[in-house]
Amino acid sequence: MTAPPVPALFTDLYELTMLQAYWAEGMTAPAVFDVFARKLPPQRNFLLACGLEAVLDYLEAFAVTGQDIDYLRGLGKFKADFLERLRALRFTGHVYAMAEGTPLFADEPLLTVEAPMPEAQIVETAVLNLLHYPTLVASKGARVVHAAQGRTVVDFGARRAHGVDAAIACARALYIAGYDGSSNVEAGRRHGVPVVGTVAHSYVQAHASEADSFARFAAQFPGTTLLVDTYDTLEGVRQVIDLAQRLGDRFQVSAVRLDSGDLGALAKSARALLDAAGMRTVRIMASGGLDEQAIAALLADGAPIDGFGVGTTVDVVADRPYLDAAYKLVAYAGHDCGKLSPGKVSLPGRKQVFRRYENGLAAGDTIARHDEALPGEPLLARVMQDGCRLPAGRVDTAGARANAAAQLARLPAALRELTPTAPYPVDISPALRAAQQALIDAHTPARR
Repeated sequence: MTAPPVPALFTDLYELTMLQAYWAEGMTAPAVFDVFARKLPPQRNFLLACGLEAVLDYLEAFAVTGQDIDYLRGLGKFKADFLERLRALRFTGHVYAMAEGTPLFADEPLLTVEAPMPEAQIVETAVLNLLHYPTLVASKGARVVHAAQGRTVVDFGARRAHGVDAAIACARALYIAGYDGSSNVEAGRRHGVPVVGTVAHSYVQAHASEADSFARFAAQFPGTTLLVDTYDTLEGVRQVIDLAQRLGDRFQVSAVRLDSGDLGALAKSARALLDAAGMRTVRIMASGGLDEQAIAALLADGAPIDGFGVGTTVDVVADRPYLDAAYKLVAYAGHDCGKLSPGKVSLPGRKQVFRRYENGLAAGDTIARHDEALPGEPLLARVMQDGCRLPAGRVDTAGARANAAAQLARLPAALRELTPTAPYPVDISPALRAAQQALIDAHTPARR
């Protein structure tokens, strides 16, 4: 099930003012725009491509409504003939992209739009928005999954995500990155993300006793996880043990969850109590402000935790809530374009990225001109042609998750670690370097 369409007016005002100017000047030739990150966030060794499905949904459905036209007319900024042309505008271009779940690095195009200039320009804001947040979240989520060392990880962050749409996009991105599920039911309905969850502190508080709440909830939901830290965590564990002793073979509780306090120490004490009672199959889950560093520290200290609920810090990407991402014009009317500002230089022309492998592991990438044939696996595929999605652009969420798992396994081990390592080799082909130099030469003022 797809999301509601992104409104055509989800765009910056200057996209529309430029659009009117382009049409007035007859500038409707094909344009090429790249989406890329100029640099990786601190502590990150790679990014994980995500958000393509939403971009293609948006481009296929792009349409300016009569209400949109009425609003724009009321701004008093636009001419009548422009508004009529805008009413008929649809996206008819091509899109090239890395498959969702593909690791990528600084300056590598995550996605390229090739379309008549007005079409390619007006979609800038939405395309960048729809790629930025999922890629940011998936990249951090992959770190959490790595830190958990094969243990269950689920998304609990919907209530603190920055908006409803963000929470749903986050749950999908984290599932692609390797999370096992999400508490977000709408993400499950819309994207097929497995939904998980049991009980909150309020349920325990609403009952006369903790023991009563455990007994009643376990009867309603066999195999559930019981939250044991509403009052006293270890006393909560003892109440679960008492319930098991009362019910005998009818006891069907799969886990206890710790949500506050010294999670490592409490997990060790809880494990000791459960094991002493012969309840070795009851798992211990932990949640409460966790991130990849906290999980790694808990496991390094030997905490006997079997799974983690990780939400807020990942949903808001607390340590780095943005990418230095850009949507830049790289060609127009068959001619190379590029930005040459210090610190913001872009590579000209449509491109391809080739990834080389040695002994089954990624050994280096080369950013090249799109028509070059270089050693390695090409990462950018045409996923939309003439405004219509191609089979390469129809990979579902489960397929993207499988791709991420396969591609992450092919990264060198050092890149998957939480600590920064030597940068992954990304070269620029001689032909692309020559094109960049030609652009620099063409825009270097002659000395007077």
